Amino acid sequence: MWALRRASIPLRNRGVSIGISRVSCAKLEMPSPGIEEDKAGTFESPQEAYDRHPNLKRFYRTARGSSNVFVVRHNFSLQAGAKSSGEEDELEDGFSELEMPSIAVKNQDGNVEDESDDELISEPELSDDGVDIEEPSHKELELLDTETNPSEKKAFKKRAQSALFNAILAAPGFSVHNALDKWVEEGHDLSRAEITLTVTNLRKRRMYGRALQLSEWLEANKRLDFVERDYASRLDLIAKVRGLQKAESYIVKIPKSFRGEVIYRTLLANCAVATNIKKAEDIFNKMKDLGFPISSFACNQLLLLYKRMDKKKIADVLLLMEKENVKPTLFTYKLLIDTKGQSNDITGMDQIVQTMKSEGIEPDINTQAILVKHYTSGGLKEKAEAILKEMEGDNLIKDRWVCQVLLPLYAQLGKADDVSRIWKVCESSPRIHECMAAIDAWGKLKKIEEAEAVFDRMSKTWKKLSSRHYSVLLKVYANHKMLAKGKDLVKRMGDSGCRIGPLTWDALVKLYVEAGEVEKADSILQKATQQNQMRPMFSSYLAIMEQYAKMGDIHNSEKAFHRMRQAGYVGRLRQFQALIQAYINAKAPAYGMRERMKADNVFPNRALVGQLVHVDAFRKTAVSDLLD
Repeated sequence: MWALRRASIPLRNRGVSIGISRVSCAKLEMPSPGIEEDKAGTFESPQEAYDRHPNLKRFYRTARGSSNVFVVRHNFSLQAGAKSSGEEDELEDGFSELEMPSIAVKNQDGNVEDESDDELISEPELSDDGVDIEEPSHKELELLDTETNPSEKKAFKKRAQSALFNAILAAPGFSVHNALDKWVEEGHDLSRAEITLTVTNLRKRRMYGRALQLSEWLEANKRLDFVERDYASRLDLIAKVRGLQKAESYIVKIPKSFRGEVIYRTLLANCAVATNIKKAEDIFNKMKDLGFPISSFACNQLLLLYKRMDKKKIADVLLLMEKENVKPTLFTYKLLIDTKGQSNDITGMDQIVQTMKSEGIEPDINTQAILVKHYTSGGLKEKAEAILKEMEGDNLIKDRWVCQVLLPLYAQLGKADDVSRIWKVCESSPRIHECMAAIDAWGKLKKIEEAEAVFDRMSKTWKKLSSRHYSVLLKVYANHKMLAKGKDLVKRMGDSGCRIGPLTWDALVKLYVEAGEVEKADSILQKATQQNQMRPMFSSYLAIMEQYAKMGDIHNSEKAFHRMRQAGYVGRLRQFQALIQAYINAKAPAYGMRERMKADNVFPNRALVGQLVHVDAFRKTAVSDLLD
């Protein structure tokens, strides 16, 4: 039995409170499913709550039967503090599950590699080439399995690329099958280890289409004996390239003997990535119906989804985990800590950390970075500095891998001297991730020349830079409205033959939006989507939409909203907030807006309710009453 200490106290004077319940035999306070405190401090009935969320009736069937639950008035830190301004936002895609950059960690050989949390699911559209953030559960989905011998595994770790990967990379986009046929004809290696390494490199570069073609060719030509994880890898790629519906249809084609838990949890993870609450809940219920045990992985996907879309449901998942005796993982605690921080509930955040430690789970470097971020935002600079010193340790030269984490965090605190001190540790022989972190840090400190100097150093050290590396400096220019320098940098990218993808488009869009040229930003994004098969980032669309909203341009705001839906971004609060703001600024009524939100399963928070009042075509005012 596990428990989280009481995470918050009633702070009704600070904003909206969500009433929840507490399990009496444990310290974890969670809501009795279906019981919710409204703004007036009353509770709606369980039946009313379940009618409002009909898809949760089966989902919480087991938890509702708990006899050890009694209702108390308190909250799970969903009140609106000064930081959140009463809005359930923080939903921008392109980040990781915790909306933070993935943090590099040391592998067994002492080298730095990207952190790969088993349960960390991040957005698939971040970039076209090697983004730090890991994507859905590589350890769970890769083709490498236990049959691979130790020598192959060792070779897999040591080689950064493979000849097969280079051959696929050199082939035109839709001729991967031809390249593979030629590869076999020439008698080259096609072992499982080689295939695994190739798929890994393709995934890291977000080349999901090519990875899918490779998987299809392997099965069609019977070059690999597929096991469940191979089918799961294919399913994951189909979801990314062709969408959830095609992925779900593929499941029936998988031999029944291989249609196990890994298959369904892969689909569940992609539902979380797509922020499709209904489909995710359906898949979760399907897994229960098939007799699969409720795992921490599955619960974490729901927590991640609800953290982004509907924080009120987080406590219901925790109640289910308590009932089913599902132990929280480090990732579970990260989600809860970050949710508390976003709600500006620092006390509750600290209590979750204490609970985590009492359960024998120590905060990793990523968790510590999350704490620093929220302490800084909350004005608790001393607490943030204390954690940074702990992260830094006694020997930064020995633990140099942590430098890339410290640089932007010290910059967020405004500590230019510390940024300079940390950079000096790296400056003599910088690594590329350290350079990127330094550029970001100097940009936050508004020291553009220092950021440019690091970029020049990076471009001289590594002759072939990717769009990800250019995008770091491009974002600095965008944040400081330096349009001319941004244009020059993009031209430099093109001249170098750099492949430009969603990450670069996002920086370009923000560059032009910040410079007041929203039409140009819109044009760039439209051309990019027409010329490429990659999906732009959510934040790219939103930046354009919000700018049109400020101008009161309803027509273009609606067009941006429609294009987001076409790209697969389902309706969420941030989109509707921007769209409604366009109507407010245009002083025009928004007919049917509540019905549109209901159709998208979007429930307004207090800020959005306030917006809706202003665009209600049938709103009664003192003047309208007189005229009537």
